[in-house]
Amino acid sequence: MTGTIERSLDELYAQDPERADAVVFGRRTEVSRRGFLNGAGLAAMGAAVGGSIPFSAHMPAGLIPAALAQSPTGSGAASANATGGPKPFSFPGKDPGLSVLGERPLVAETPEHLLDDETTPTAKFYIRNNGQIPEPASNPDSWKIKIDGEVNSPLDLTLGELKQRFPNRTYRMVLECGGNGRSFFQPQARGNQWTNGGAGCAEWTGVPLAEVLKAAGLKDTAKYTAHYGADPHLSGDPSKEALSRGMPIPKAMEEHGLIVWAMNGEPLPNIHGGPVRLVIPGWPGSLSHKWLTRVWIRDREHDGQGMTGTSYRVAIRPMVPGSKADDSNFRILESMPVRGIITNPANGTRLPAGTRTIALRGAAWDGEHGVARVDVSNDFGATWTQTQLTPPKNRYDWSRWVASVELPVDGYYELWVRATDTQGRMQPHIAPGWNPQGYGGNPMHRIAVLVG
Repeated sequence: MTGTIERSLDELYAQDPERADAVVFGRRTEVSRRGFLNGAGLAAMGAAVGGSIPFSAHMPAGLIPAALAQSPTGSGAASANATGGPKPFSFPGKDPGLSVLGERPLVAETPEHLLDDETTPTAKFYIRNNGQIPEPASNPDSWKIKIDGEVNSPLDLTLGELKQRFPNRTYRMVLECGGNGRSFFQPQARGNQWTNGGAGCAEWTGVPLAEVLKAAGLKDTAKYTAHYGADPHLSGDPSKEALSRGMPIPKAMEEHGLIVWAMNGEPLPNIHGGPVRLVIPGWPGSLSHKWLTRVWIRDREHDGQGMTGTSYRVAIRPMVPGSKADDSNFRILESMPVRGIITNPANGTRLPAGTRTIALRGAAWDGEHGVARVDVSNDFGATWTQTQLTPPKNRYDWSRWVASVELPVDGYYELWVRATDTQGRMQPHIAPGWNPQGYGGNPMHRIAVLVG
């Protein structure tokens, strides 16, 4: 590289792509990207990414090559540039390949290539906490859960009673952090800088929350749930909640929302909320309260920790990126946006010279409607190839996909994936709808592959 980068690569390209090319590749600012890629600049960019660029004519202006924008483990530039790269991870029972995004509270994401299993192993499942991690339960079946508020018959149940009294269900469902994709916003949004790894798809076993609420007898005044858990506030102040979110009653009565005690056929680990948690699929993972102790039924929208201001809320009217938020312009984040990822090969993969076909695998999911199709491109989006989708096992399961892509010559390729839901909404090129907390960032996933 020539020159000195005084801002992060993402910021430089977002704010001034002409200068970015000049700083990174030594291009004169008066030369357009097209002219740049037809001259010495193309050689400079090829040297930077490790090889010639067969489809350089289709490269969009101001695009940071994926080889520079992402690390080989799949972690995004926003987190890697700010911290010097993903921190090594060490936690009992967890894959060391997870990337630490925060230590207090503990937050770790799963790089895309570790999400290559049809069912996400517990060891590879991401971690998201809001407070301190409580001590493991010494006797899980004696754990108590209260259902009260706007109900006719309040319930005080142990986990053992819950298992015996209500029908057990097992579903494979995606659980996704509300901030997944946050690192793709420019300017940077507040919070943990997730790439696409704040999601996983496990087998969850429990009882439908709806059945428990029916047993409690919802009053006509019941409008909203409020969730509470045993995780202490980071400050240690017992008067403060680490998090308390809720949802409208119609969502709470959806059959796939579960009070869960098992994950992938094993007792729910403490780090994932054991012995018992909520799993509310399709909506932000913060609704799926860990270490569940209480579900309070309210006669109004819940106003607990994580429900007001800009917390887990998105702008109603578009904001100028980086501008000050007006709380009256925000609504609660509900259904998560459609997202597709490439899980094999990993970003940064090198293939032998002469490789002309590459097999791709990945996953796609959305919040409420289902995935209609997934397409991949190897020429910067100039053309697209439809993938083969495997039908989900049940609602809220992700859709696994496979595809085969032709590589005409040796060189540097970017493989892009674009998922589309059944409502016709597809992933955009860049993170849409900037908001100060960085929710809804679902741009197309892209990886770099070098042949020869």
